[in-house]
Amino acid sequence: MGQQNAVRLHPNAGCGSSNVLIENRATASLYYYTPYQPNAAALNNLGGSGDACSSYGNRNFWVYYNNWFGSTQASAAPVGNFDAISATAGRVNVRGWAFDFDTQDSIAIHAYSGSTMVGGWIANGTRTDVQGVYPSRGPLTGFNQTLAINPGSRQICLHAINDGAGGNTALGCKTVTVPSTAPVGWFDSATATSTGVAVRGWALDPTTATSTSVHVYVDGAFSAGFAAGNTRSDVGSMYPALGSQHGFSSTITLNAGRHSVCAYALNVAGSQSTSLGCRSVTVAGPAAAVARGNLDSVTATPTGANLAGWAFDTSTTASTDVHVYADGRFASGFRASGTRTDVQAVYPNQGSQHGFNQSIALSSGRHSVCAYALTASGSSSTSLGCRSISVASSAPRGHLDSVQGVSGGAQVRGWSLDPTTAASTDVHVYADGQFSSGFSATVSRTDVAGVFPGLGANHGFDSLIALAPGSHRVCVFGLNSTRSASVDLGCSTVTTR
Repeated sequence: MGQQNAVRLHPNAGCGSSNVLIENRATASLYYYTPYQPNAAALNNLGGSGDACSSYGNRNFWVYYNNWFGSTQASAAPVGNFDAISATAGRVNVRGWAFDFDTQDSIAIHAYSGSTMVGGWIANGTRTDVQGVYPSRGPLTGFNQTLAINPGSRQICLHAINDGAGGNTALGCKTVTVPSTAPVGWFDSATATSTGVAVRGWALDPTTATSTSVHVYVDGAFSAGFAAGNTRSDVGSMYPALGSQHGFSSTITLNAGRHSVCAYALNVAGSQSTSLGCRSVTVAGPAAAVARGNLDSVTATPTGANLAGWAFDTSTTASTDVHVYADGRFASGFRASGTRTDVQAVYPNQGSQHGFNQSIALSSGRHSVCAYALTASGSSSTSLGCRSISVASSAPRGHLDSVQGVSGGAQVRGWSLDPTTAASTDVHVYADGQFSSGFSATVSRTDVAGVFPGLGANHGFDSLIALAPGSHRVCVFGLNSTRSASVDLGCSTVTTR
């Protein structure tokens, strides 16, 4: 091995020989088994016979190997490693490195949770340790990426995306428990004053050091909202990474009498809330202003609901606020400042700027939506009513009509769409468990348009997926318009040539 060896062209010594460099044991074993090399005539007719001095053993091995597995000279797939994973509230951090021998450029990394792609980025962070092992590479091969992931136990799988010939490389999967993003806190006290109640406590969003908000409800109706931004060193010692600016202390004006006071902590985005508890107090004080209004309608939209109605404070002509709750959680707040001359006709002293027509975002499924009118001071609120609605799912739909092995790969045909939009969406194809191709479903399908008449016809696909000759397991997934959800359209085993 590692030297030139005279290898005959044929058992007949008169056919001649030439030197061959046998570099490793695998090649040596091949020549022990069939100790002849093909001549020019055998090489010029790879599928047939040469001349009287032709031998075919090593030639046929080369032909069969290339037909089944591709060229031995093909470019290498990416290499890399999924080093580590960690989690904080609603976030997952992944670290590692990857590069492709075919290029000096940094390559892409795709992250999946189940069949859903949850992130993509370029591995261009500095990794001098990797460069030390692969000195021909530059140092820009690392990644340290944070992904937004729903709370719970999650398996994250990473793939290094190939550049040039070859396929993608699976860097592996790791499982991590993602903590909840729901706010936390404590309602320390509610103390009656001569004009209302003084409330005290703390609240924070576990995803950020930014101070969050607290909403207070009195007797089941919204009464006040304020920031939990006071210094609480005791809270800071429990959550050192989030600082100490999470306390609240506020006074709320209330009518005389006995009241149930409940506090809720909101996260910074306002999309989640947590009950901090309730307290009972007895107040002796002046009557507060009264809010009035009506929730005229709640209509489902592709992304949530649209609310229409009116609201005002009896003590002022100024526009007041409306708060909306979905399934018992705060969903949105806005001002009722639209023109409603019909309301003015009934309440001529209040003016006309008290209408609202507002959209809110909701997940798919059935929801209970309730609206409350606030007084101008925010000291009390009045229920405008509740409605039950169903929001259509944004999960993609589709069908894999066929997967056919052809010369050069596999032809995949079918359709995929997002039921919330007429825009064409993307399709991802995996071969033998590895991401292989992505494209848009833009082919006209009048049969699909007949089933989904409001979404148009441009949702079909008919694409060739490049694959090496041989047997492959091909799986196809349809994505929605935001790539936040996917559907398995099916798999098929095909033989390509």
